[in-house]
Amino acid sequence: MAESPFTEKISSVACLGPEGSYSMIAAGDLCPGAKRIPCKSFYEAAEKLKCGEADCAVLPVENALQGAVTQNLDLLYAETGMYAVKQYLLQIGHCLIAKEGARIADIRRVFSHEQAILQCGKFLAKNLPQAEIVYTNSTAESVSRLENAGDAGIVGSHVRADGYAFLAENIADEKKNFTQFLLVRKGEKYLPEHSERVYFAATCPHEPGSLLKMLQILAAFDLNMTRIESRPIKSSPGNYRFFIEFEGDRASEVVRVVLSRLETYAQDFKLLGCY
Repeated sequence: MAESPFTEKISSVACLGPEGSYSMIAAGDLCPGAKRIPCKSFYEAAEKLKCGEADCAVLPVENALQGAVTQNLDLLYAETGMYAVKQYLLQIGHCLIAKEGARIADIRRVFSHEQAILQCGKFLAKNLPQAEIVYTNSTAESVSRLENAGDAGIVGSHVRADGYAFLAENIADEKKNFTQFLLVRKGEKYLPEHSERVYFAATCPHEPGSLLKMLQILAAFDLNMTRIESRPIKSSPGNYRFFIEFEGDRASEVVRVVLSRLETYAQDFKLLGCY
């Protein structure tokens, strides 16, 4: 029997690098055995998938502390033919790393990815109010930027490097910190036959109660909404696009009817994935 597109082996996966980044860890867990292609940005990871240099891409879309990773919501919407086919929750453990012998009182610059900086805001405000914040492409990259005893980085608890030590561990504002990643593929054929959740983006007609009317389509069929975010439409100030996830099997007649009604009602509709 021929292998279905969904279950066929994934040979390569694009993700935010370098080695040791959370995206690289998620990619390894989602695609065991696949070649991981480190990228300097989420946009580059999406481009690798788009041009066929990677079989799939792994993108973080939500963090327990900071909410939606809005850049990647916009990427999912903008790229035609890209669909999320799996989701994965990864526990995040942020630590402050510096050269051996350094002290927190000595730190004058802190390097890390913007998301990590935001997730450790309380620790930084309390313990390092004097430090300059320098954003890097990833948490793992910050180690390579530490030049002297006054530099520190925020990295994952899994990161180890000769000559460096943790000054503080588990420094995130919330100790139980998780990030949701999506495995993205190019082509509707890669969507699983069955799903537990369905994810879509839509804009509502410009009329009173339009969002409520759209959500009532889900409620009328007893479908539980699990996530909703809004994003301003860049080309249309004052208007918003909604990203909505609900529990449902894409193979069921109910979900097919609901998606059809949503697409008919919305001014703009895109299925983002099923997983």
